[in-house]
Amino acid sequence: MQAGYAAGLLFLCPLGDLLPRRPFVVGLVGVTATLWLGLCLTDNLVVFTGISFIVSITTVTPQLMLPLVGDLAPPHRRAAALSVVVSGLQLGILIARVLSGTIANFVTWRAVYWLSFGLQYLIFILLWLFMPDYPSTNTNLNYFKLLWSIVQMLGRHAVLVQACIAGFFTSATFTSFWTTLTFLLAGTPYHYTPLTIGLFGLIGIAAMCFGPVYARKVTDRFVPHLSVLFGLGCCLLGICLGTYIGPYNVAGPVLQAFLADFGMQTAQIANRSSIYAVEPKRRNGVNTAFMVATFCGQLVGTAAGNHIYARAGWIGSGSASVGFIGAAILTMGARGPWETRWVGWRGGWSFTKKDLRSADGKTAEVGHLGERERGDEEMGAEEKVLAEVTADEENESPLKEGSDAEETSRSEKSERSSEDDIRPVKD
Repeated sequence: MQAGYAAGLLFLCPLGDLLPRRPFVVGLVGVTATLWLGLCLTDNLVVFTGISFIVSITTVTPQLMLPLVGDLAPPHRRAAALSVVVSGLQLGILIARVLSGTIANFVTWRAVYWLSFGLQYLIFILLWLFMPDYPSTNTNLNYFKLLWSIVQMLGRHAVLVQACIAGFFTSATFTSFWTTLTFLLAGTPYHYTPLTIGLFGLIGIAAMCFGPVYARKVTDRFVPHLSVLFGLGCCLLGICLGTYIGPYNVAGPVLQAFLADFGMQTAQIANRSSIYAVEPKRRNGVNTAFMVATFCGQLVGTAAGNHIYARAGWIGSGSASVGFIGAAILTMGARGPWETRWVGWRGGWSFTKKDLRSADGKTAEVGHLGERERGDEEMGAEEKVLAEVTADEENESPLKEGSDAEETSRSEKSERSSEDDIRPVKD
């Protein structure tokens, strides 16, 4: 399923820049829900594996919604809007993890799949009824140019490469922790049941609650670079506490679960807010590059965490995560928020936005209504020029003719209305 999800990220998500969003998103959800019925019914492992691969390709809908949020939200409020959506996404993952583990303890695993089938069709119906239509942002590209342009983006935008590298290392620590946590809590000295271990996921709810508040109060008010560094610092603190306290006291993993979740969410939201400003018409392509790097980090974290835990235990895998998060911090420290080149801190050390209406503090963006606003301004400018031209006594204002005609029409209607009012009524 991981291979299928990676294929969906790489080959389907960029289409959000080429196709109208409503039919694309609703269609993907409908295909996923319909294919899911096969997973509920089949008893053949080969068929189950094949359908799982196809379904995982089409389950990239959330990664189409996040760039849409970037399109719709005002640039100076983008981080807060993204944080709300990401918190909802993580809450869904958390509830699914806890609920599936709980249900599987009491009934068959098929009950979990049937519940998922019903929820997916409910989402499909809600999207069909309420999702507005949004036009394509690129009508001059074909599919292959769309994919190749993602590679070209990485060569043009240093901030995108920086965000991808930081996202790679941060996500590696996240999956390494949640993979090896089961081994730690199931063994000495805890011996927790699978249900109890699954409930550790509920700790992430606290991080989700703080995320939107922090994004609104800090990320939207300062350059995103500050929040990325702060989030990575929280991750580093949590990993150190969890790694070196965890074998002796359960407080270590609890603190790591909260600080790592909050820190990763903070860093990712800030990075998204920053990279969505580089190419406003290609936000799905930008998001694809970022998510492919993040997903690769998740795969590396899972594999490295399992392998190192088998050889060096909890402290060994945690120490590797310390190295991963340290690499992410070095990546963000190698290039400052005002640097125009690939490495350095030229432009100063300030984290205060130079343009308060922008997302990254320096890039002025125009939303979907920008052309209409410019059109209104141009019409106002034309009227002003006409008024200045007709200010001369020798000229007669063309605007005045229209306004005089309207006033004459209104006065004639008023007179007819008055005559009707005083006309006697016949028996």
